[in-house]
Amino acid sequence: MRAANLFVEVAGRFAANVFVSRGEVRVNGKSIMGLMMLAAACGSSVRIEVAGDDEEAAMAALEQLVNGGFGEELAETPEDAG
Repeated sequence: MRAANLFVEVAGRFAANVFVSRGEVRVNGKSIMGLMMLAAACGSSVRIEVAGDDEEAAMAALEQLVNGGFGEELAETPEDAG
């Protein structure tokens, strides 16, 4: 849940609308309850959509957060250890 809290915190800094999708489910990226509904575990594939006045800055910040592992070191996958 820590990752979802961080995502909502970063998304909330921007005026742009943020949506996150996993499969057919699309939720408000500024809603902790919405993100929890996705049930996206570490390593899940999601789609982030951003639209609004500061969309480029919002997307850059969210990409940095996600690609940076939400500030946590990611465990090695079996392919990495190989």
